[in-house]
Amino acid sequence: MADPTKVDPIHQFALTDIVPLGEFSFTNSSLFMVLTTGLIGAYLIMSTQKRAMVPNRLQLVSEMLYEFVANMVSDSAGKAGMKFFPFVFSLFMFVLVANLFGMIPFFFTVTSHIIVTFALAMLVFIVVVVYGFWKNGFGFLRLFVPSGVPIYILPLVAVIEVISFLSRPISLSVRLFANILAGHITLKVFAGFIVSMGGLGWFALLTPLPLILTIGITALEFLVAVLQAYVFALLTSMYINDAIHPGH
Repeated sequence: MADPTKVDPIHQFALTDIVPLGEFSFTNSSLFMVLTTGLIGAYLIMSTQKRAMVPNRLQLVSEMLYEFVANMVSDSAGKAGMKFFPFVFSLFMFVLVANLFGMIPFFFTVTSHIIVTFALAMLVFIVVVVYGFWKNGFGFLRLFVPSGVPIYILPLVAVIEVISFLSRPISLSVRLFANILAGHITLKVFAGFIVSMGGLGWFALLTPLPLILTIGITALEFLVAVLQAYVFALLTSMYINDAIHPGH
């Protein structure tokens, strides 16, 4: 029998089959991606169907989210970038709700898996490359040739710019994945200390210490959940700006 005082911080990230279908099994990760998408859609439909002049709380939150992302896209990519607003808004809402879902006990955090965050990052990368070449043709390659660089170091700078551009999906996905993974592991470890110290005699008197730390880390994790969604959407907007204005 497993020792109840021993807490495995990695177990919370394990994939389990709900509907086993071999390579196409429906897992707990799949379930929470569906729940995330469904909750976003249901909330936005419910909060905007009346469109009252004096908004209720649900409509007010929806309008605030809309304006927040719209201002982000406009500031980062200009008016031309607003055509990508639905794309950026969808990414922001998905990452935000998925991160917040992970803060609920016994729920699954889909953004703690690199395959999910990398898929989102590759989607951004493909959109940027396809639109960049579609709009600018080979002029999109000006992105790798910064203006004002002396000709004798231009080849080196161009190589560095290409490597930096190709590494964007990696950095974008790892940043989100690593922050969520590390935070949840830390939270689970400190929560485990509460259980462990409770069964160690007089050490139980120190239980309030990990409890206080756990509460503080939980609050920090809520902040990280929101901040990482913002960073992901902001970087996406900046990358889209590169596709629209590769020479800038």
